[in-house]
Amino acid sequence: MAEKTEQEKRETLKGLVKDARIGMLTTMTADGRHVSRPMAVQDVEFDGDLWFLTYADSDLVQQVRTHPQVNVSFSDDKQHAWVSIAGTAEQLTDRAKAEELWNPMLKAWFPDGLETPNLTLVKVHADTAEYWESAHSSRVVTLLGYAKAAVTGKTPDAGENETVQL
Repeated sequence: MAEKTEQEKRETLKGLVKDARIGMLTTMTADGRHVSRPMAVQDVEFDGDLWFLTYADSDLVQQVRTHPQVNVSFSDDKQHAWVSIAGTAEQLTDRAKAEELWNPMLKAWFPDGLETPNLTLVKVHADTAEYWESAHSSRVVTLLGYAKAAVTGKTPDAGENETVQL
């Protein structure tokens, strides 16, 4: 298999994140503890930036202000794919971008829509990402591969693993 170009890796990464949709956004508290929470990514820009909507007075925003370095991880069991993105987050107030990102499903978290008090954006500027895609689309085939590796003592075929510089 030919080695992927950086552009091909970026496109694969973008597709994996779009398919997974929900990521675990990890921040650091003021006392140095890591905290993760599920967040629905609203947009993935070509360069790897991720957009989220949240409340301006949330712990997330406070933690980003104190320690902007974050990690966002995604898991897609259907495609047997995993993504880990490291970057820097910032809170933004941008009505035009919020309108662009808005979809009716968000009303469950933001009952007054775009008029919800304290509605804000968090943008994660990705520095690097790593993704893993299973070589097999079937869980049974993957598990059989692991079983075979356990018996033979050989490392199982974990599929494709790439690091992407963004």
